[in-house]
Amino acid sequence: MATQNLDLVTPRVGSPRITVIGTGYLGATHAICMAVLGYDVLGVDVDPAKIDALASGRVPFYEPGLPEKLREALDAGRLRFTTDFDEAAAFGDVHFVCVGTPQAPGSHAADLRYVDSAFTELARRITRKALLVGKSTVPVGTADRLTALVQEVSPIGTELELAWNPEFLREGFAVEDTLHPDRLVFGVASEWAEEQLRRVFRPILEEGTPLVVGDLPTAELVKAAANSFLATKISYINAMAEICETTGADVTVLAEALSHDARIGGKFLKPGLGFGGGCLPKDIRAFRHRAEELGVGDAISFLDQVDQINLRRRSRTVDLARELVGGSLDGVKVAALGAAFKPNSDDVRDAPALDVARMLYLEGANVVVYDPEANVNAHRVYPDLDYVESLAEVVDGADVVLLLTEWDEFRDADPAALGVLVAERRIIDTRNVLDAEAYRSAGWTYRALGRPAAVEVPAESEAVA
Repeated sequence: MATQNLDLVTPRVGSPRITVIGTGYLGATHAICMAVLGYDVLGVDVDPAKIDALASGRVPFYEPGLPEKLREALDAGRLRFTTDFDEAAAFGDVHFVCVGTPQAPGSHAADLRYVDSAFTELARRITRKALLVGKSTVPVGTADRLTALVQEVSPIGTELELAWNPEFLREGFAVEDTLHPDRLVFGVASEWAEEQLRRVFRPILEEGTPLVVGDLPTAELVKAAANSFLATKISYINAMAEICETTGADVTVLAEALSHDARIGGKFLKPGLGFGGGCLPKDIRAFRHRAEELGVGDAISFLDQVDQINLRRRSRTVDLARELVGGSLDGVKVAALGAAFKPNSDDVRDAPALDVARMLYLEGANVVVYDPEANVNAHRVYPDLDYVESLAEVVDGADVVLLLTEWDEFRDADPAALGVLVAERRIIDTRNVLDAEAYRSAGWTYRALGRPAAVEVPAESEAVA
């Protein structure tokens, strides 16, 4: 947008200076986009490799459009990176904490070590009134606990305030979701804190973006509630897929019929292999764990079933592959199309695609994997699988092909051309995105989750969100 480019050369007079603590996926995106909006931004991380990469103009993960925005921000001189917390404390007026909250080892609880460390290390160095803003996904009650912690360790005591601003990024659309979000949520404990956040997000609010202002616990719950609802919707249609597989019904037609009900809608009502990634799986488990701690676990006990339904899609895919090749996967050459948890991402955290590939390997299959962006990350997680660099290589000599991540390269592939390369024309469409009639016409045995063995598919199908 032209106004954003103008802001890069015309400093925002009187605007707060921003630090972003943590330069992983969330933090790097937030720092870059805030600089693009015209603010002076300092990104902070304890990992020198991340800092060096970003400072040199390289985004250390795959996200469409972000490298260009990074170069734009660096060239304008509005974005710098450091490992120095002293520099961050002296620089910033508003400090965003964007560190990870992974699932704790041996537990469904969120691991808050990195959050606690980031808030503490920053607070103990701040000597003038400032606002700390959490963006990480945390259990409800964390912000209240952190408020007491930072005010105890900070030299300015209660003059250091804390707010929460949950993120709602979709991998593959992070730049758009940051610069043009569908809503902003502020969790604040004072009018002053709300005003600081309004100053930071002024360009976005001026676009008419809806703003919801609440207290700290409500802001924390918004992200947990949103992810739980989305996960439930995905698992619901996949539960229907289980029924369809038993009754001979077609889950894609069922989903289409449901989507026309305005009360239900079609988003996230896409049957297939299910959800994965670094957010939904661990967030719903942490939410369930926190509810148990608070004595209200029964209220969201259904999330256990949501999780189990989602995981069953993976084992069902293996069952279908075994069935398709005659009962045993031992020695069968499997072409696994995709490793990332979704297209336009290199994220393999809790990726259904990679989990299915691993399960097939454990049953004796010779699994060959190709993902346009995630091969390197997948190899780090499962080095025993074979990885190749092209679609032609992965299907060469395959006894069965599994579409596991719905990259456009796979969706748009020519069934006849692929058929020349494989040993047997068998394909399993775990995302329900391929043109089944085109594959069958080219001599393929086509199967898909939640659908009869021989049914036509509309040529245009939406991918799982």
